[in-house]
Amino acid sequence: MVKRTGWLIMVFALAFALLVTGCGAGGGGDTGGNEQGAGAGAEEEKLSGTIRLDGSSTVYPISQAVAEDFMDEHPDVNVTVGFSGTGGGFKKSTAGEIEISNASRPIKEEEKAAAQKNGIEFIELKVAIDGLAVVVNKENDFVDHLTVEELKKIWEPNSKVKYWSDVRKEWPKEEIKLYGPGHDSGTFDYFTEAIVGEGGASRSDYTASEDDNVLVTGVAGDKYSLGYFGYAYYKANQDKLKVVPIDAGSGPVEPTEENINTGKYTPLSRPLYIYVNKEFYQTRPEVKAFVKYYMDHVSDIAPEVGYIPLPESDLAQEKAKLQ
Repeated sequence: MVKRTGWLIMVFALAFALLVTGCGAGGGGDTGGNEQGAGAGAEEEKLSGTIRLDGSSTVYPISQAVAEDFMDEHPDVNVTVGFSGTGGGFKKSTAGEIEISNASRPIKEEEKAAAQKNGIEFIELKVAIDGLAVVVNKENDFVDHLTVEELKKIWEPNSKVKYWSDVRKEWPKEEIKLYGPGHDSGTFDYFTEAIVGEGGASRSDYTASEDDNVLVTGVAGDKYSLGYFGYAYYKANQDKLKVVPIDAGSGPVEPTEENINTGKYTPLSRPLYIYVNKEFYQTRPEVKAFVKYYMDHVSDIAPEVGYIPLPESDLAQEKAKLQ
């Protein structure tokens, strides 16, 4: 009886919908009305299409994690995430080739001009904050801090630094064992850009791995080692490692959530962004749903992949841009 009643309700609803459609028929305005009326209730259940993201390899882990969770809920939507670099993402997005660009820096004036030339507007959304930790062995009793210049001297291509005494004369003449992310890592790009001055520019004679466990084990197992990776991963292993405060010219600053959030921990903290094509957001339900899902869940997802969530007040301001 319940099934029959449900079936009759469906028939009645369908008949009513046809009646309303017939009464409201009037040419071109008909399609828009149906999209707004029927779509309002069924949009979340029947989303489909393809959403393309590309750009910063630093933002990639966040966007990829969001995409996977979103597709679990909306299996008819295909979300692809590339990592051609921030500049590469903007090149595609300003040409209208992708819906969303991942960026580890704000858009440049020339990129804005390219978008304007093609009639493209963006919604700029901050999604998280990136912080890196420089670490040494727990038993290291001589490194109290490093300057940006000292880090550059250690990590730049063709570096002449082999021993700790090559960094500061008073430090022991013990060989530095270096550990860091591989070249495909967004952390690698970020660190080399911030410290060396050019993304991807680094000495090659170090132990590289995409697995942070390898890096932690390496630094924890050698008294004279030095490494870097995401702050969140250091925090999870701080009992095994010693973090190194960084001096960018205003005195040594230790990475903490507060220092990273406020930007005091410079240059190894910065906001991360997504740039959403405004037209696609306004006209395509699957894009709108994905972006809203992104902003609603990013504070939970960001720490899972090694990033600092935005303060709640800042996140609220970013969400307000979608109104």
